[in-house]
Amino acid sequence: MNFEFAIQRLIDEGVDFVVIGGWAAIFHGSSHVTNDLDICYSRDRENLRKLAGALAPYHPRPRGIPESLPFVWDAATLANGTVFTLNTDLGILDLLAEVSGIGSYAEARAASVEVDAFDRRVRALDLRALILAKKAAGRPKDLLILPELEGLLEAEQDE
Repeated sequence: MNFEFAIQRLIDEGVDFVVIGGWAAIFHGSSHVTNDLDICYSRDRENLRKLAGALAPYHPRPRGIPESLPFVWDAATLANGTVFTLNTDLGILDLLAEVSGIGSYAEARAASVEVDAFDRRVRALDLRALILAKKAAGRPKDLLILPELEGLLEAEQDE
């Protein structure tokens, strides 16, 4: 996936979002490798329009849906769902309206920090929130990264 371009595109189009997954961990110094970009997004009508427009040129399509089935990518589609696991020309992108262990976009934003990444200021979950989200998700891959995230949080607190 072209993570750098995807994040730049979302920011440049004015999309309100917070990076919540593996890339949030990487922004905090994790050595974790991820093959997708996970974001939590505002469901405000104008933001849905911006998000749909920002991704439309990259042909977003739900993973696991046969190509023969029609799919319309627009703000109305975004308004009718809360979780979108997408294949795009940029790679795998997961859009979530809520974050396990954190809550809504407003709560995720409140639990985020701005980081410098890809020549932009990017909002990402702070380490405490990221740890809560990983624990709440409870998947083996999330639990495996917890010791590293907790060590990063401890080092951050010692500064």
